Amino acid sequence: MAIDPNILKLYLVTDPHLCAQLGVEKTVEAAVRGGVSMVQLRDKDASTADRIALATRLKPICAQYQVPLVINDDVEAALQSDVDGVHVGQGDMAASLARTKIGTDKILGLSVETVEAAKQTPSNIVDYIGIGPIYPTPTKSDHKPPIGFDGLATICAASPVYTVAIGGLKITDCARVMAAGVNGMAVVSAICGQDNPYDAAAGLRRSLDALFI
Repeated sequence: MAIDPNILKLYLVTDPHLCAQLGVEKTVEAAVRGGVSMVQLRDKDASTADRIALATRLKPICAQYQVPLVINDDVEAALQSDVDGVHVGQGDMAASLARTKIGTDKILGLSVETVEAAKQTPSNIVDYIGIGPIYPTPTKSDHKPPIGFDGLATICAASPVYTVAIGGLKITDCARVMAAGVNGMAVVSAICGQDNPYDAAAGLRRSLDALFI
């Protein structure tokens, strides 16, 4: 499907441990009210059944604010819960197979860590790539070495599809992220790890919106 790149502007990736104080649902609800434009349900330790159950609870929250909801690395959960799409990594299901399974109307994102992988991204299959990690991040133990902002800009320039940066990013990184040429910024602890996810999301969104003027 042809996506609106604005949905990538402030992209929340959930973390069940960081969200534990409020819970994933309340965190997501506060975040989308604050200006998050896309949500990815990511829980590496959950079962497919658990992901389906949580996605089913998150769907009406995201739909109320017209925010797309995708599931990380679980095509079956994405299909069963009928969310807006799925995001896969380089070591997960092949993007071509994921697209075959989810059809043409769903969003498909792909994690990319190198220029070569970006160049090889099939633009007729993948809607956007997540580029990173920019910084080392404890929320994803199996990530590759950080690429920094120079690496981000280089990979972004090589991408044939829309791009979003991820990996330890905070509000103080907004200007450097957007200067690299990406369409958006994905965060985890900058919202999930905060006492007030609404305020955190609103602050990030104001900073990003100001850079688009």
